Amino acid sequence: MKTRRLGKKGPTISALGLGCMGMSEFYGPTDEAESAATIHRALDLGITYLDTADVYGPFTNEVLVGRAIRGRRNQVFLATKFGILRSADPNYRGVSGKPEYVKQSCEASLKRLGVDVVDLYYQHRIDPNVPVEETVGTMGQLVKEGKVRYLGLSEAGPKTIRRAHKEHPITAVQNEYSLWTRDPEDGVLAACRELGIGFVPYSPLGRGVLTGKITKLDDLAQDDFRRTNPRFEEGNFKKNLELAHRVSQMTAEKGCTAGQLALAWVLAKGEDIVPIFGTKRRTYLEENIGALNVNLTAQDLKRLDQLIPKDAAAGTRYGEAMMTLISKAP
Repeated sequence: MKTRRLGKKGPTISALGLGCMGMSEFYGPTDEAESAATIHRALDLGITYLDTADVYGPFTNEVLVGRAIRGRRNQVFLATKFGILRSADPNYRGVSGKPEYVKQSCEASLKRLGVDVVDLYYQHRIDPNVPVEETVGTMGQLVKEGKVRYLGLSEAGPKTIRRAHKEHPITAVQNEYSLWTRDPEDGVLAACRELGIGFVPYSPLGRGVLTGKITKLDDLAQDDFRRTNPRFEEGNFKKNLELAHRVSQMTAEKGCTAGQLALAWVLAKGEDIVPIFGTKRRTYLEENIGALNVNLTAQDLKRLDQLIPKDAAAGTRYGEAMMTLISKAP
C-alpha cells in the first residue's frame, strides 16, 4: 500500500481511505456482514484510513465500524465527524457548532465506536451562527484531553479554513472533489497548501457515475438518496452519463477501469491529497485500490480536463437544503 502524509505536520496514512457511510444508509440495501468483511479486507490490503460520522445511519455507522475494528484498532487511522443534525423528518438537515454540542457529540462517538480516542475529528458542516473559532477552540480542548488526536473541517471555504487554523492547527479539510466536482480548485486547495493542511476528497467517483456502472436510474434502489439528487434528475442525468462515457474512452489505452481512472485523476492532483472512496463490497474495494497502479501523464491529465471541463456536470451536487449549509461557509 502506498502512503501519503496528511498535511505538513500530520500522520502518514494509506494513500486511499475507505468511506463507510454507504454501509449504513443512503445507497440502497445494507448488509452488515459484507460491510464488516469489506473493512477487514481493506485493513488486510493496507488501507489504514477509515471514515465515518455520527450522522450516518443515523448513529449506526459508528457502531458498525467500531465492531469491525475491534481487535485491530492499532491498524486504523479513525476519522469521524459531528455537526449535522437529523430529526424524525428524513429530509431535515441542520447544523450545530455550539461548544456543548461538540463535547456531547465527541463523548457519544467515542462510546459508539468503542474507542478511547479518535484520530481525526471533523466539523462536518460549518455552523453560520457560531464563530468557527468557538467550535474549533472546543475541539482543541478535546485534543488536550486526549480524546482526539487531529482536527479537520468538512465543506469549509478558504476564509473559514484560515480562521480555524489560527485558533488550532487543522490537519485535514474534507470536501467533495472529482472530475465532475471541481469546486476546491476555486481557493480551498490553495488555502490548504498555503497552510500545510492535507486535503481529503470525498465522492471521488462522482457518486458512482464515473465508474460507468450506473447506466440508468433503475440501476439505483428505490431508497437510494441519489434518486433525489439534482445531478440524477432525468435531464441532468442523461448529460452526466455522457460525461462518464467520455472517461471510459481512455480506459482501454490505460489498461484500467473507468472508476480506477477517475480515482487516479484525483490522486494525481497532488501528493497532499488522500481521497476516500465509499463502498460496501469487497469486489469494488479491490477494484478501487487498483487505481494506485494507474499512472497518468501530464498529457493524460490535460486530455481528461478536455473530456470533462470544469463545471461540466449538470445540476447542483446536493439538494437545496444541503447546498444551503455549504454555501454559508465562505
